[in-house]
Amino acid sequence: MTRRAPRRPAIRRLTAPLLRAWPLPDPSSGESKEDRGRVLTIGGSVQIPGAVLLAGLAALRAGAGKLQVATVAEAALPLAIAMPEAKVIGVPGTRQGAIRDLGREATAAARSTGAVLVGPGMDCTTATRRVVAAVLDAAACPVVLDAGALQSEVVRTLRRRAGQRATIMTPHIGEMAGMLDIDADAISADAQAIARDHARDWGVVLVLKGPTTTIAAPDGRMWLNTAGSAGLGTSGSGDVLAGLIAGLVARGAAPEQAAAWGVYLHARAGARLSRRLGLVGFLAREIGDEVPALMQRL
Repeated sequence: MTRRAPRRPAIRRLTAPLLRAWPLPDPSSGESKEDRGRVLTIGGSVQIPGAVLLAGLAALRAGAGKLQVATVAEAALPLAIAMPEAKVIGVPGTRQGAIRDLGREATAAARSTGAVLVGPGMDCTTATRRVVAAVLDAAACPVVLDAGALQSEVVRTLRRRAGQRATIMTPHIGEMAGMLDIDADAISADAQAIARDHARDWGVVLVLKGPTTTIAAPDGRMWLNTAGSAGLGTSGSGDVLAGLIAGLVARGAAPEQAAAWGVYLHARAGARLSRRLGLVGFLAREIGDEVPALMQRL
């Protein structure tokens, strides 16, 4: 008797009806901001302080109750003035103005938060790998890895974490190609299979960004987002998406649910801005402003 190969889970397209049937935790039952969770965003540098600002504000727009930001000490005061909603922690920096290590206060914050996002505004350096390793070791909550945190060397650390606490990775096609050391065209040609296989092998929820964004869970479930706008291809847009996902995790959404909702809300926000302002030319800082109303009306 010939055995049939096991069926792979169906790939589902993200739509409003699908997400309405997969609702986020209800915020109306909470009594304070503590009930909607705390987010710690780690990133930025003297040269790129805005990335962690965009990510942090997006986490609040997604409904997180409290925000902490850790960035290089030289940028901490200006960032605190620009973000009165957040507690800003200054961490040790390099001579070049980048984050050198996590420091005691930020490490303590990572141990007592509902979601950590690390990587926006950080380069792919040894210092960044050291920060990511410290976060993955300290955090007892889901961790979102973005931008400079997306390095091939990080994967070895991820394998030690797999099955214990969730990790979400948000590479675009070029970043995924860099992690795998293959050509970006090869990623584009087989994005769904690559996302599925590496989500399983790395034990992560993988958000592979592109004109069509693929979300893959470690258990083989997958979702595709085909909506959006050309205008989303703008500086800082990925920081906003990572912040939305982290904010939804802090509110209590499962990692794959936060990824699916975050990608869809980000795309819908871009579509709304394109209709109102034009196909391109809107700013990343405007994307998050659309999100609260979109969540309400979905």
